[in-house]
Amino acid sequence: MQVSLSVSLLLNFLNILLFPSNAIVCPTLTVDLINFLHTPDSVYRLSLLKYKASPEAVDAKMEVKQCVNKLSLENKLIISEILKKILLVCNTSVKLY
Repeated sequence: MQVSLSVSLLLNFLNILLFPSNAIVCPTLTVDLINFLHTPDSVYRLSLLKYKASPEAVDAKMEVKQCVNKLSLENKLIISEILKKILLVCNTSVKLY
């Protein structure tokens, strides 16, 4: 379960980050992804207020976070390192027009 959850989450993060675009990855998204992995639920829920999302959307995000919380610290750090590498590559290879 842990491995399939880790792979599933990583694939979703990759999908978000590698979606074709012509802009540098938003720093807010970067912070949000890292916080999603490492921040306690109560603090993360408060951080979602900046998006002015519906209570249902926040509850759904928190439900997914409950699954992420079950990952080992080692797996969370591995995902964080992969995200860092992706962000570095995306931000340096982007051509702004």
